Amino acid sequence: MLKVGIVGLPNAGKSTLFNALTRAGAEVATYPFTTIEKNIGIAQIPDKKLEKIGELLKPKIVTHATTEFVDIAGLVAGASKGEGLGNKFLAHIREVDAILHLVRCFEDAEVSGTVEPLKDIETVKLELALADLDFVEKKIGKLQKAAKSGNEAIKTELESLQRIKDSIQKDESIKHSKGYNLLTTKPCLYLLNLSEKDLTSKNFTVPDQIRNSLGSEKIVLISAKIEEELSELERNEREEYRKELGIEDFTLDVVIEESYNLLNLIKFYTIKGEETRAWSIKEGSKIIDAAYKIHTDMGKGFIRAEVFSYDDLLSCSSVSRLKDAGLLKIEGRDYLLKDGDIVLIKFH
Repeated sequence: MLKVGIVGLPNAGKSTLFNALTRAGAEVATYPFTTIEKNIGIAQIPDKKLEKIGELLKPKIVTHATTEFVDIAGLVAGASKGEGLGNKFLAHIREVDAILHLVRCFEDAEVSGTVEPLKDIETVKLELALADLDFVEKKIGKLQKAAKSGNEAIKTELESLQRIKDSIQKDESIKHSKGYNLLTTKPCLYLLNLSEKDLTSKNFTVPDQIRNSLGSEKIVLISAKIEEELSELERNEREEYRKELGIEDFTLDVVIEESYNLLNLIKFYTIKGEETRAWSIKEGSKIIDAAYKIHTDMGKGFIRAEVFSYDDLLSCSSVSRLKDAGLLKIEGRDYLLKDGDIVLIKFH
């Protein structure tokens, strides 16, 4: 399951966003380090294709793919040296696949500190980079002792680590860091947490300094407080309240979808008995990978797969008509999955 960590400075609104995403009821307060131990919750991934398949086939159970969200303790300057809850923060963030970096852009009399989004962004980025630098330097130190044996593999790894160290020190993008689980190489989505007024008035524009600092990184404008209020309502009430506020989209759906997209995942679907289910898998995966994801026995005993596309099902409106039209394909274990594929695995 995709695991996404919510990070940011204390009082950025992380637990409020976490509650909105997962309805898990994490404690929310306006003093630093409310979240000491990480909170974990599950959110369904919005999926219009799955909903449409459900409408056509009318299964008793429709199961969405899910994302695990982790509310991680607030970071402060010096976290890489253990300040605040730095060590715990860094350990928790190493466990996630992707990062939601929540940045405070709202004024609140009950929340201490000035609103300095660019400074906050740079603080988190710097601490992650310093933590990576410390990790790499320690790794280099250990390998240098082992390199005296003349082992070529160790020499090659040392050269790779030195390039990574140079890139961190020059604030350059890091290439070929597979296996080191570096914090600065994790995919990141930046969420600017606005006041209700700024979000609904639509007068807020992302400052040029922030855009320049983040470059091509994805930015989403959000009000965690509004999203938490919306998430507590039933769907029809949510739609009405959203229209009253003048918010065109349910921003949480955008956040969840963008989190999903950070890791280049695609969705495939299974129809088994009374359940239609969505699954997540890496783009470029083979059908055998999907079989193992569904169940180990299915992967081990794989014989073949019956595959048809969501678009073909939509055009035919039923599986039987789709089969009559010759649109169901029989594929072997090396078939490359496409987004929207509907599969039935045959195994022994």
